[in-house]
Amino acid sequence: MEKCVESLVIGGEEVEVLVVNDGSSDKTPEIADQLEKKYPGIVRAIHQPNKGHGGAVNTGLANAHGMFFKVVDSDDKVKPSAYMSILDTIRKNKDKEEGEKIDLLISNFVYDKEGASHHKVMEYRKTLPTGRIFSWDETHRFKKGEYILMHSVIYRTKLLKDCGMQLPEHCFYVDNIYVFTPMPHVKNMYYLDVNFYYYFIGRNDQSVNEEVMTRRLDQQARVNRIMIDYFSEGVRSGLIEKKSQLYKYMYNYLEIITTITSVLAIRSGEEDKLAIKDEVWEYLHEKDKGLYRKMRTGPFGTAIHLPGKGGRAIVLTAYRIARGIFGFN
Repeated sequence: MEKCVESLVIGGEEVEVLVVNDGSSDKTPEIADQLEKKYPGIVRAIHQPNKGHGGAVNTGLANAHGMFFKVVDSDDKVKPSAYMSILDTIRKNKDKEEGEKIDLLISNFVYDKEGASHHKVMEYRKTLPTGRIFSWDETHRFKKGEYILMHSVIYRTKLLKDCGMQLPEHCFYVDNIYVFTPMPHVKNMYYLDVNFYYYFIGRNDQSVNEEVMTRRLDQQARVNRIMIDYFSEGVRSGLIEKKSQLYKYMYNYLEIITTITSVLAIRSGEEDKLAIKDEVWEYLHEKDKGLYRKMRTGPFGTAIHLPGKGGRAIVLTAYRIARGIFGFN
Protein backbone atom coordinates (compact mmCIF):
# COMPACT_ATOMS: atom_id res chain seq x y z
CA MET A 1 0.00 0.00 0.00
CA GLU A 2 2.83 2.41 0.81
CA LYS A 3 4.38 1.92 -2.64
CA CYS A 4 0.99 2.47 -4.23
CA VAL A 5 0.34 5.73 -2.34
CA GLU A 6 3.89 6.96 -2.99
CA SER A 7 3.20 6.57 -6.73
CA LEU A 8 0.07 8.73 -6.41
CA VAL A 9 1.19 11.63 -4.23
CA ILE A 10 3.58 12.92 -6.91
CA GLY A 11 0.48 14.67 -8.27
CA GLY A 12 0.84 17.12 -5.39
CA GLU A 13 -2.01 19.11 -3.92
CA GLU A 14 -4.08 18.88 -7.10
CA VAL A 15 -4.74 15.25 -6.15
CA GLU A 16 -6.68 13.90 -3.18
CA VAL A 17 -5.65 10.38 -2.18
CA LEU A 18 -8.30 8.64 -0.08
CA VAL A 19 -6.99 5.54 1.70
CA VAL A 20 -10.00 3.44 2.73
CA ASN A 21 -9.14 1.00 5.51
CA ASP A 22 -11.91 -1.55 5.08
CA GLY A 23 -11.76 -3.20 8.50
CA SER A 24 -8.21 -4.49 8.05
CA SER A 25 -6.79 -6.54 10.92
CA ASP A 26 -3.11 -6.08 10.01
CA LYS A 27 -1.06 -2.84 10.09
CA THR A 28 -3.13 -1.11 7.42
CA PRO A 29 -4.85 1.37 9.83
CA GLU A 30 -1.52 2.40 11.33
CA ILE A 31 0.17 2.79 7.94
CA ALA A 32 -2.80 4.75 6.57
CA ASP A 33 -2.64 7.22 9.47
CA GLN A 34 1.13 7.57 9.01
CA LEU A 35 0.67 8.37 5.33
CA GLU A 36 -1.95 11.01 6.19
CA LYS A 37 0.52 12.69 8.56
CA LYS A 38 3.35 12.42 6.03
CA TYR A 39 1.27 14.02 3.24
CA PRO A 40 -1.12 16.47 4.94
CA GLY A 41 -3.73 17.94 2.63
CA ILE A 42 -3.12 15.21 0.04
CA VAL A 43 -3.68 11.86 1.78
CA ARG A 44 -6.76 11.22 3.91
CA ALA A 45 -7.22 8.00 5.88
CA ILE A 46 -10.78 6.71 6.23
CA HIS A 47 -11.52 3.82 8.61
CA GLN A 48 -14.65 1.68 8.43
CA PRO A 49 -15.86 -1.82 9.40
CA ASN A 50 -15.31 -4.38 6.67
CA LYS A 51 -17.72 -3.93 3.76
CA GLY A 52 -15.76 -5.57 0.97
CA HIS A 53 -14.36 -4.04 -2.21
CA GLY A 54 -17.68 -2.54 -3.27
CA GLY A 55 -18.22 -0.96 0.15
CA ALA A 56 -14.73 0.55 0.05
CA VAL A 57 -15.36 2.09 -3.38
CA ASN A 58 -18.73 3.46 -2.19
CA THR A 59 -17.03 5.10 0.80
CA GLY A 60 -14.30 6.57 -1.37
CA LEU A 61 -16.86 8.06 -3.74
CA ALA A 62 -18.95 9.47 -0.89
CA ASN A 63 -15.88 11.26 0.49
CA ALA A 64 -14.39 12.40 -2.82
CA HIS A 65 -14.04 16.13 -3.50
CA GLY A 66 -12.03 15.92 -6.73
CA MET A 67 -13.41 16.61 -10.19
CA PHE A 68 -12.48 13.08 -11.29
CA PHE A 69 -12.51 9.75 -9.46
CA LYS A 70 -10.11 6.83 -9.91
CA VAL A 71 -10.05 3.50 -8.05
CA VAL A 72 -6.54 2.19 -7.40
CA ASP A 73 -6.03 -1.13 -5.63
CA SER A 74 -3.39 -1.16 -2.92
CA ASP A 75 -1.08 -3.68 -4.63
CA ASP A 76 -1.07 -1.82 -7.97
CA LYS A 77 0.86 1.22 -9.16
CA VAL A 78 0.82 3.94 -11.82
CA LYS A 79 3.49 5.10 -14.28
CA PRO A 80 4.73 8.64 -13.39
CA SER A 81 5.04 10.01 -16.95
CA ALA A 82 1.57 8.74 -17.89
CA TYR A 83 0.20 10.15 -14.62
CA MET A 84 1.46 13.61 -15.55
CA SER A 85 -0.21 13.34 -18.97
CA ILE A 86 -3.50 12.37 -17.30
CA LEU A 87 -3.32 15.34 -14.92
CA ASP A 88 -2.51 17.68 -17.79
CA THR A 89 -5.57 16.44 -19.73
CA ILE A 90 -7.76 16.99 -16.66
CA ARG A 91 -6.41 20.53 -16.18
CA LYS A 92 -7.32 21.42 -19.77
CA ASN A 93 -10.85 20.09 -19.20
CA LYS A 94 -11.38 22.02 -15.97
CA ASP A 95 -12.82 25.24 -17.41
CA LYS A 96 -14.95 23.79 -20.21
CA GLU A 97 -18.69 24.35 -20.34
CA GLU A 98 -20.84 21.70 -18.63
CA GLY A 99 -21.94 20.01 -21.87
CA GLU A 100 -18.34 19.82 -23.11
CA LYS A 101 -16.76 18.31 -20.01
CA ILE A 102 -15.22 14.84 -20.12
CA ASP A 103 -17.43 12.23 -18.44
CA LEU A 104 -14.98 9.35 -18.82
CA LEU A 105 -11.23 9.45 -19.31
CA ILE A 106 -9.80 6.18 -20.61
CA SER A 107 -6.15 5.08 -20.62
CA ASN A 108 -4.22 1.84 -21.11
CA PHE A 109 -3.32 -0.60 -18.38
CA VAL A 110 -0.62 -3.25 -18.11
CA TYR A 111 -1.10 -6.79 -16.81
CA ASP A 112 1.82 -6.80 -14.38
CA LYS A 113 1.73 -10.59 -14.08
CA GLU A 114 4.04 -12.17 -11.53
CA GLY A 115 6.83 -14.19 -13.14
CA ALA A 116 5.91 -13.19 -16.70
CA SER A 117 8.69 -12.09 -19.07
CA HIS A 118 6.21 -10.22 -21.26
CA HIS A 119 3.47 -7.99 -19.85
CA LYS A 120 0.32 -7.64 -21.95
CA VAL A 121 -0.94 -4.10 -22.49
CA MET A 122 -4.68 -3.47 -22.78
CA GLU A 123 -4.93 -0.57 -25.21
CA TYR A 124 -7.76 0.83 -27.33
CA ARG A 125 -6.09 2.74 -30.18
CA LYS A 126 -7.88 0.73 -32.90
CA THR A 127 -11.25 1.12 -31.21
CA LEU A 128 -11.38 4.66 -29.79
CA PRO A 129 -10.44 8.05 -31.24
CA THR A 130 -7.23 9.29 -29.64
CA GLY A 131 -6.50 12.63 -28.00
CA ARG A 132 -9.93 14.26 -28.40
CA ILE A 133 -13.43 14.20 -26.95
CA PHE A 134 -15.77 11.73 -28.65
CA SER A 135 -19.18 10.08 -28.17
CA TRP A 136 -20.34 6.46 -28.31
CA ASP A 137 -21.35 6.91 -31.97
CA GLU A 138 -17.69 7.55 -32.87
CA THR A 139 -16.35 4.34 -31.35
CA HIS A 140 -15.47 1.29 -33.44
CA ARG A 141 -16.50 -2.27 -32.65
CA PHE A 142 -14.67 -3.75 -29.68
CA LYS A 143 -12.98 -7.07 -30.40
CA LYS A 144 -13.81 -10.13 -28.32
CA GLY A 145 -11.72 -9.97 -25.16
CA GLU A 146 -11.36 -6.18 -25.43
CA TYR A 147 -13.35 -4.23 -22.84
CA ILE A 148 -13.06 -1.08 -20.78
CA LEU A 149 -12.11 -2.37 -17.34
CA MET A 150 -11.82 -0.68 -13.95
CA HIS A 151 -8.07 -0.18 -14.42
CA SER A 152 -8.74 1.81 -17.63
CA VAL A 153 -11.30 4.30 -16.35
CA ILE A 154 -11.37 7.66 -14.62
CA TYR A 155 -14.94 8.97 -14.24
CA ARG A 156 -16.10 12.48 -13.61
CA THR A 157 -17.08 12.34 -9.94
CA LYS A 158 -20.34 14.22 -10.48
CA LEU A 159 -21.48 11.66 -13.08
CA LEU A 160 -21.00 8.75 -10.66
CA LYS A 161 -22.87 10.56 -7.90
CA ASP A 162 -25.67 11.80 -10.17
CA CYS A 163 -26.35 8.34 -11.62
CA GLY A 164 -26.51 6.89 -8.10
CA MET A 165 -23.75 4.33 -8.60
CA GLN A 166 -23.62 2.04 -5.55
CA LEU A 167 -21.81 -1.28 -5.50
CA PRO A 168 -22.98 -4.33 -3.52
CA GLU A 169 -21.15 -4.83 -0.24
CA HIS A 170 -19.37 -8.05 0.78
CA CYS A 171 -19.21 -9.24 -2.81
CA PHE A 172 -16.26 -9.83 -5.11
CA TYR A 173 -16.13 -8.98 -8.83
CA VAL A 174 -18.16 -5.78 -8.46
CA ASP A 175 -15.62 -4.01 -10.69
CA ASN A 176 -17.71 -5.36 -13.59
CA ILE A 177 -20.71 -3.39 -12.29
CA TYR A 178 -18.50 -0.31 -11.84
CA VAL A 179 -17.61 -0.24 -15.55
CA PHE A 180 -21.09 -1.27 -16.72
CA THR A 181 -23.89 0.61 -15.00
CA PRO A 182 -22.52 4.18 -15.43
CA MET A 183 -21.93 3.74 -19.18
CA PRO A 184 -25.39 4.87 -20.42
CA HIS A 185 -24.81 8.15 -18.57
CA VAL A 186 -21.44 8.74 -20.25
CA LYS A 187 -21.78 11.16 -23.17
CA ASN A 188 -18.28 12.62 -23.63
CA MET A 189 -15.23 10.35 -23.57
CA TYR A 190 -11.52 10.98 -24.01
CA TYR A 191 -8.90 8.32 -24.74
CA LEU A 192 -5.31 9.01 -23.74
CA ASP A 193 -3.04 6.39 -25.31
CA VAL A 194 -0.61 6.00 -22.40
CA ASN A 195 0.22 2.97 -20.22
CA PHE A 196 -0.96 4.49 -16.96
CA TYR A 197 -2.04 1.67 -14.63
CA TYR A 198 0.01 -1.40 -13.71
CA TYR A 199 -2.36 -4.15 -12.57
CA PHE A 200 -0.54 -6.71 -10.44
CA ILE A 201 -1.81 -10.21 -11.09
CA GLY A 202 -0.63 -13.68 -10.18
CA ARG A 203 -0.91 -14.09 -6.39
CA ASN A 204 -2.42 -17.44 -5.45
CA ASP A 205 -4.88 -15.79 -3.03
CA GLN A 206 -5.93 -13.05 -5.43
CA SER A 207 -9.67 -12.72 -6.08
CA VAL A 208 -9.15 -13.12 -9.85
CA ASN A 209 -7.11 -16.28 -9.45
CA GLU A 210 -8.93 -19.00 -11.36
CA GLU A 211 -9.25 -21.38 -8.41
CA VAL A 212 -10.45 -18.58 -6.13
CA MET A 213 -13.02 -17.45 -8.70
CA THR A 214 -14.35 -20.99 -8.97
CA ARG A 215 -14.82 -21.20 -5.19
CA ARG A 216 -16.63 -17.85 -5.26
CA LEU A 217 -18.76 -18.64 -8.28
CA ASP A 218 -21.90 -17.72 -6.36
CA GLN A 219 -20.61 -14.14 -6.10
CA GLN A 220 -19.66 -14.04 -9.79
CA ALA A 221 -23.21 -15.23 -10.54
CA ARG A 222 -24.67 -12.53 -8.28
CA VAL A 223 -22.82 -9.84 -10.24
CA ASN A 224 -23.90 -11.51 -13.49
CA ARG A 225 -27.57 -11.31 -12.48
CA ILE A 226 -27.26 -7.64 -11.48
CA MET A 227 -25.82 -6.88 -14.91
CA ILE A 228 -28.62 -8.82 -16.62
CA ASP A 229 -31.20 -6.79 -14.67
CA TYR A 230 -29.57 -3.46 -15.47
CA PHE A 231 -29.12 -4.13 -19.18
CA SER A 232 -32.58 -5.59 -19.72
CA GLU A 233 -34.32 -2.80 -17.82
CA GLY A 234 -32.14 -0.16 -19.51
CA VAL A 235 -33.15 -1.37 -22.96
CA ARG A 236 -36.80 -1.62 -21.96
CA SER A 237 -36.83 1.94 -20.56
CA GLY A 238 -34.96 3.46 -23.51
CA LEU A 239 -31.89 4.36 -21.45
CA ILE A 240 -29.90 1.97 -23.68
CA GLU A 241 -31.02 2.48 -27.27
CA LYS A 242 -31.12 -0.68 -29.40
CA LYS A 243 -28.73 -0.76 -32.40
CA SER A 244 -26.58 1.97 -30.84
CA GLN A 245 -22.85 1.54 -30.28
CA LEU A 246 -23.56 1.70 -26.55
CA TYR A 247 -26.01 -1.23 -26.84
CA LYS A 248 -23.51 -3.31 -28.83
CA TYR A 249 -20.74 -2.63 -26.33
CA MET A 250 -22.84 -3.43 -23.26
CA TYR A 251 -24.33 -6.55 -24.84
CA ASN A 252 -20.86 -7.88 -25.67
CA TYR A 253 -19.67 -7.16 -22.13
CA LEU A 254 -22.66 -8.95 -20.60
CA GLU A 255 -22.10 -11.88 -22.96
CA ILE A 256 -18.46 -12.31 -21.89
CA ILE A 257 -19.34 -12.14 -18.17
CA THR A 258 -22.04 -14.78 -18.65
CA THR A 259 -19.52 -16.89 -20.57
CA ILE A 260 -16.95 -16.59 -17.76
CA THR A 261 -19.55 -17.68 -15.20
CA SER A 262 -20.41 -20.68 -17.35
CA VAL A 263 -16.85 -21.73 -18.20
CA LEU A 264 -15.73 -21.60 -14.57
CA ALA A 265 -18.65 -23.87 -13.65
CA ILE A 266 -17.85 -26.30 -16.46
CA ARG A 267 -14.16 -26.30 -15.56
CA SER A 268 -14.93 -27.18 -11.94
CA GLY A 269 -17.00 -30.21 -12.96
CA GLU A 270 -18.82 -29.94 -9.63
CA GLU A 271 -22.57 -30.42 -9.57
CA ASP A 272 -23.25 -27.42 -7.32
CA LYS A 273 -21.21 -25.15 -9.63
CA LEU A 274 -22.91 -26.51 -12.76
CA ALA A 275 -26.23 -25.79 -11.04
CA ILE A 276 -25.15 -22.15 -10.58
CA LYS A 277 -24.45 -21.93 -14.34
CA ASP A 278 -27.89 -23.31 -15.15
CA GLU A 279 -29.53 -20.94 -12.67
CA VAL A 280 -27.91 -17.91 -14.34
CA TRP A 281 -29.19 -18.97 -17.77
CA GLU A 282 -32.64 -19.69 -16.35
CA TYR A 283 -32.63 -16.27 -14.70
CA LEU A 284 -31.75 -14.65 -18.04
CA HIS A 285 -34.61 -16.54 -19.73
CA GLU A 286 -37.12 -15.45 -17.10
CA LYS A 287 -35.91 -11.85 -17.11
CA ASP A 288 -35.76 -11.25 -20.86
CA LYS A 289 -36.63 -14.01 -23.34
CA GLY A 290 -35.44 -11.99 -26.35
CA LEU A 291 -32.06 -11.31 -24.76
CA TYR A 292 -31.83 -14.98 -23.77
CA ARG A 293 -32.48 -16.17 -27.34
CA LYS A 294 -29.88 -13.81 -28.76
CA MET A 295 -27.21 -14.86 -26.29
CA ARG A 296 -28.12 -18.55 -26.26
CA THR A 297 -27.90 -18.85 -30.07
CA GLY A 298 -24.70 -16.82 -30.32
CA PRO A 299 -21.28 -18.49 -30.67
CA PHE A 300 -20.50 -18.40 -26.95
CA GLY A 301 -23.95 -19.55 -25.87
CA THR A 302 -23.92 -22.39 -28.39
CA ALA A 303 -20.47 -23.58 -27.31
CA ILE A 304 -21.26 -23.45 -23.59
CA HIS A 305 -24.31 -25.67 -24.08
CA LEU A 306 -22.61 -28.37 -26.17
CA PRO A 307 -23.92 -31.64 -24.70
CA GLY A 308 -22.07 -34.29 -22.74
CA LYS A 309 -18.45 -34.74 -21.74
CA GLY A 310 -17.32 -34.16 -25.32
CA GLY A 311 -19.00 -30.75 -25.37
CA ARG A 312 -17.39 -29.78 -22.08
CA ALA A 313 -14.00 -30.90 -23.36
CA ILE A 314 -14.36 -28.62 -26.41
CA VAL A 315 -15.30 -25.66 -24.17
CA LEU A 316 -12.30 -26.23 -21.88
CA THR A 317 -9.90 -26.55 -24.82
CA ALA A 318 -11.14 -23.24 -26.21
CA TYR A 319 -10.79 -21.71 -22.75
CA ARG A 320 -7.16 -22.84 -22.44
CA ILE A 321 -6.37 -21.38 -25.86
CA ALA A 322 -8.00 -18.06 -24.87
CA ARG A 323 -6.06 -17.99 -21.61
CA GLY A 324 -2.82 -18.43 -23.54
CA ILE A 325 -3.71 -15.66 -25.98
CA PHE A 326 -5.02 -13.08 -23.52
CA GLY A 327 -2.72 -13.92 -20.60
CA PHE A 328 -5.35 -13.75 -17.86
CA ASN A 329 -4.79 -15.55 -14.56
